[in-house]
Amino acid sequence: MRSRGAGMAMRGWGSRLIALALSAAVSAPAWAATYRLPPPGNDLVGRISTVNVRDGETLIDIARTHGLGYNEIVAANRHLDPWLPPVGAEVLLPTRYILPSAPRRGIIVNIAEMRLYYYPPPAPDGSGVVLTFPIGIGQEGWSTPLGITSVISKAEDPPWIVPASVRAEHEREGAPLPRVVPPGPDNPLGRHALRLGWTSYLIHGTNKPFGIGMRVSHGCIRMYAEHVERLFHMVPVGTPVWIIDQPNKLGRADGQLYFEAHAPIADAGAPPADHLSTVVAAIEAVTAPEDMAAAREAAGRIAAGQSGLPEPVGGFHAVAAAPAAQMGGWMLQFGAFSNKANASRLAGELAGLGAPVSVQAHSGKGYCHVLIGPYADRAEAREALDGYMQATGQHGEILPADRPGLLSECVL
Repeated sequence: MRSRGAGMAMRGWGSRLIALALSAAVSAPAWAATYRLPPPGNDLVGRISTVNVRDGETLIDIARTHGLGYNEIVAANRHLDPWLPPVGAEVLLPTRYILPSAPRRGIIVNIAEMRLYYYPPPAPDGSGVVLTFPIGIGQEGWSTPLGITSVISKAEDPPWIVPASVRAEHEREGAPLPRVVPPGPDNPLGRHALRLGWTSYLIHGTNKPFGIGMRVSHGCIRMYAEHVERLFHMVPVGTPVWIIDQPNKLGRADGQLYFEAHAPIADAGAPPADHLSTVVAAIEAVTAPEDMAAAREAAGRIAAGQSGLPEPVGGFHAVAAAPAAQMGGWMLQFGAFSNKANASRLAGELAGLGAPVSVQAHSGKGYCHVLIGPYADRAEAREALDGYMQATGQHGEILPADRPGLLSECVL
């Protein structure tokens, strides 16, 4: 198996894993984070806090207690030995998150940050919450797939029907497995499993909690036992699931732009993906020319640090207000294009789906967006947004029509 950001020598790894397994078995159960969804135009939830190391604790113990994974606690505290932190040392808890760029409904799994987000259906008044949990994902050679699927069934105390490929791997390693592992302490699925619409892929518990925040599975998504039990009882069959890869996330809060960077997931020999250029382009689109150099420097520093912490890169550049015709109700905003022809094509595609494309607009440096609406009711806007995102593959968001963001007229 292979983990990210471990920052430790391989010597002694086996004995440390044994010690970790024993430690994890007696660690306090992890609490699950639940946050109110931020208001429109804001993308951050949670807050950063700190704790002090107690006698005998490892960073992994602290991560388990506070609903974090191995990768997160280590990336945020690179100055500390994760196995032998000094008693009394201050440990930063990375419990503030930029919500991924994805629909805010159902289950979102971001493999790059090894974290799952669940958006339950909103309350009757339209308010909503998000729950977030650390996960373990597929090891190198057994990567967790990306795409859109759904929860097709759920099972308590599931037997593990061992895939032929996994049995063959264990045969080669001299540790053969039976065709079926019954429920119990030796079952790696734990006590709760949500089956996805892809053959052999599950969201499930684990009998090895130290693997949360690592690349340890054969492609499935592992959770702490108490976390998956909670998710199991909340999530109905049919819930949509988006599995995405976003190591770099941008978000807004209180007039500031924040950037959160994680180490990209990459298998040996695979060409590195360019996750950064689109983020830099988006930062430039809302940054005043006189602030551009500082914003680029901040983005480069955050990307290199890969701490997993949301860090500010600057404020928004105020540009011309949107046309008064947008006043009243809710608008949907789609796309961010430097090429106006691409914005026009998206506008045409959305219009062909029956979308009421009313304004085509841009923010700073000619980045064009497509606006749809207005919608009188926010629930109607949300339903339309989800449908258009699924149909086009483009990310969109809901904005108040009288406050549609950093937009001005764009002649296409």
